[in-house]
Amino acid sequence: MEEQIGHVKLECIQGDIAKQHDVSVVVNAANAELKTGGGVAGALHQAAGAELAEAGRPFAPIQPGQAVITQAFNLPNDYVIHCLGPVYGKDQPEAVLLRQCYQHAIQLAEENNISSIAFPSISTGAFGYPIEEAAEIAVDEIVQQSQHLRSLKTIRFVLFSESDQAVYESACQSRMPHK
Repeated sequence: MEEQIGHVKLECIQGDIAKQHDVSVVVNAANAELKTGGGVAGALHQAAGAELAEAGRPFAPIQPGQAVITQAFNLPNDYVIHCLGPVYGKDQPEAVLLRQCYQHAIQLAEENNISSIAFPSISTGAFGYPIEEAAEIAVDEIVQQSQHLRSLKTIRFVLFSESDQAVYESACQSRMPHK
C-alpha cells in the first residue's frame, strides 16, 4: 500500500526491517539498554553487528518515548534510530509515550536531513501493545507530522506478518486527510 500525504509518500509493506536497502534510516524497537534482544531489536543487531550495541552504550538507558540515533554499521542504511516504546499496561500514559516515539524519531530524521525512514510496529511484540491501537496512534502521528516535514519524503511501515500489514493499511486508509 502506498499513499501520498502532501509531498510525503507513506508505505505499508510486509518484510524484514533489517533488509530495507532503499531507505536512509531504520527504526529499532529498542530496549532501554539499547542492546540486542528479540524481535526487531534482535534482527537489527544481528544484521548490523556488535558495533550497534557498542554505539548505543553511551546513550543508555533511555526512557519510554525517547529516541536516539546511531550509525547503522553492517545494515544497508545510513542510520538506526532507536525508540523505546511503552510496555502496555505498565508505562503510563502509554498512548502518549508511543506517540512520542514517532515524534522523536521524525525529529531526529529531520535534524539529520534524512529523506526516508522505515518504522516497525513499535511496542506490539514483547511489550504487548494491541496492534490495532498502536497502528492508529502511529499513523495518526505520521499524518500530523507530515504537514511540517522538510527532509523526509518517504515514510514506510515494515510489518512482520500479513495480518500486521493489513492492520496498518486499514489504519492508513481510515486516517488519510482526503478520506
